[in-house]
Amino acid sequence: MEKEPLLDDALKSELSLAYQAADRHYHNLAHIKAMLALADEYRGLLDDPDAFEAAVWLHDAIYDSRAKNNEAKSAELAAERLAGRASSGRLARIVAMINATATHQLPALEDKKALNDAALLLDMDLAILGAEPEAFDTYEQAVRREYGWVEEPLWRAGRAAVLKTFLARPHIFYTKPFRDRFEARARENLGRSLQALQG
Repeated sequence: MEKEPLLDDALKSELSLAYQAADRHYHNLAHIKAMLALADEYRGLLDDPDAFEAAVWLHDAIYDSRAKNNEAKSAELAAERLAGRASSGRLARIVAMINATATHQLPALEDKKALNDAALLLDMDLAILGAEPEAFDTYEQAVRREYGWVEEPLWRAGRAAVLKTFLARPHIFYTKPFRDRFEARARENLGRSLQALQG
């Protein structure tokens, strides 16, 4: 007997609709599909590809740019919707991965393989930072539209603070494959964006 998948087509359809809401300019279905494509590309590095895919699909399920608890709410939704489909340990792992996207700090997971999956999720979530300059600029504009309600001076100060936090890290990306592929360009893009914000 085939075990029930973590995400069935009905849940994927429901999430797809949520990701297509009019106020989502970056945190939308295209972002999820880009992460799923990376997950596919780096599948050989994943310990639990199905749990990973579930975390990708659900990590931005709840998104309101005025709220501070989107990741926690998305993690709650994951726990609720995947209950009965995943063991408690597997569910805890998915929830920890989703919660980690709030700060982009590694979660406190003792299992080394689970921790590596979490690192890859965070790296894939930030891969856009190391995109070609044009794609990065499009991403920046999309995020700005999501925060269209924030006045320009406040936006510039807040966004600059976020970018400085990433630039201050020893590495933006946790895993070697992503550092090798994206780190240098991500630092260039962020530096350029920071100059524009402070210009």
